[in-house]
Amino acid sequence: MAKRALISVSDKTGVETFARTLTELGYEILSTGGTQKTLAAAKIPVTPVETVTEFPECFGGRVKTMHPAIMGGILFRRDNADDVKEAKKLGIEPIDIVVVNLYPFGKTAADPEKSRAEVIEQIDIGGPTLLRSAAKNHSHVTVICDVADYGRVLAELEKGESSDELRDELATKAFFHTASYDTMISSWLSEGKNWGVLLRGGTALRYGENPHQWGKYFGMGKVEDPASWGKKLQGKDTSYLNILDADAAWSAVCEFEEPTAVFVKHANPSGIASRGNIEDAFQAAYDADRLSAFGVIIALNRECSKVIAQKVIDQKMFVEVIVAKSYEAGALEILSQKPNIRVIEQSMTPPKEQTTYRSVLGGMLMQNADTKIVTEAELTVVTKKKPTKEQIKDLLFAWKCVKYCKSNAIVFAHDLTTVGLGTGQTSRVDATWIAAKRAGEKSRGAVMASDAFFPFPDSVEEAAKHGISVIIQPGGSIRDAEVFAKAEELGLVMVTTGVRAFRH
Repeated sequence: MAKRALISVSDKTGVETFARTLTELGYEILSTGGTQKTLAAAKIPVTPVETVTEFPECFGGRVKTMHPAIMGGILFRRDNADDVKEAKKLGIEPIDIVVVNLYPFGKTAADPEKSRAEVIEQIDIGGPTLLRSAAKNHSHVTVICDVADYGRVLAELEKGESSDELRDELATKAFFHTASYDTMISSWLSEGKNWGVLLRGGTALRYGENPHQWGKYFGMGKVEDPASWGKKLQGKDTSYLNILDADAAWSAVCEFEEPTAVFVKHANPSGIASRGNIEDAFQAAYDADRLSAFGVIIALNRECSKVIAQKVIDQKMFVEVIVAKSYEAGALEILSQKPNIRVIEQSMTPPKEQTTYRSVLGGMLMQNADTKIVTEAELTVVTKKKPTKEQIKDLLFAWKCVKYCKSNAIVFAHDLTTVGLGTGQTSRVDATWIAAKRAGEKSRGAVMASDAFFPFPDSVEEAAKHGISVIIQPGGSIRDAEVFAKAEELGLVMVTTGVRAFRH
């Protein structure tokens, strides 16, 4: 009796060569729908599944393979005497290979032109059932869900049988594939209700946090098979930290409506500036702290122009990554003079409602992202002296900036530009001192933002030493009255937001 292989694939890459080789090895090919037509057109002998089931495809092709003659042929145990006896009694013949890849649900769901009904039709039912059945019985059945595995399987079959090790590996892969597929569907149906976490893609990175660590990127969401974080237009392979820093820079720059540039080092901004045009914003952000902007990640919320690309070259900047929504014609040609720079085109913007995930020992932390935008109307002035209109602009700018600095965080800003940043400190007064040291004389007349309340007046005193004129902070300390009084005493303006902006 000839061995049999069931082939029913959406992605028909390489299927003709694979099926023809199976035929040459003595396999009978069973198939359905489009795959059957493809193989027949290639003059490969193929048996329609309905010939085996003696039942036609129905309901617009929704039901094809869900029949005991097919499922029994996959699932009965060849080494179980009762199963073998029952299969013979029922006239069920074994199916030894199952080749299935699923309807392109993710691709359809990501297409804004597709209706909900069209997306629903791309939910594969029979395919996952065939894969799971074959994977369950992998002691006897070889299951293939990835066209990349055709060659490996054929190499073993040409020597006789597929090995236990290969069948076990392919079965595991099939279960991962169907689990991912089901999660993708549930994610789409749940419309962001966070009933599950979908990790897909699994792109190998250059390395992890350090070169001796491996790293991978997994896409999350509805888009099928994401290759990387954004579209890389040039540059070296991406590492774990490149993506982490680029994400920090991109998330921050998307907070601003005005043309803004964000420079990031080690997940903390080194410079942020908003201007009337993106070229001036870029230069101001770089000038904010040129020393730190070495091996920097840059994010722009406008097109990367030829002028900016030329600034990178002329100023001999050491840039790891540039992220922008688009690049002016000619900008890429200029940037190609530094071929190691990773140039990323990023079309995604952080959604208003999003969820963040952090792995911890033994589990995962999950929360909604801090998308709170503080407006002028929400500010409370706690000193007799009031901020001017220009100071309010700088205060709101500084508050947006401090949200993207690691806690404890202090930001000094002037004219919509950061002039000093103190980030990631265990003491708030130390963060203030570091911001002042980085700012130097630029702190005179600047505003200061603190991501959390002041537990003591010492940070206010430190700020006053360096000429800070206005402070924005959440408030809420048991020593608020003491802190407010110190600001009053030192002639500072202080406003509170009523919300904290910790970022760990």
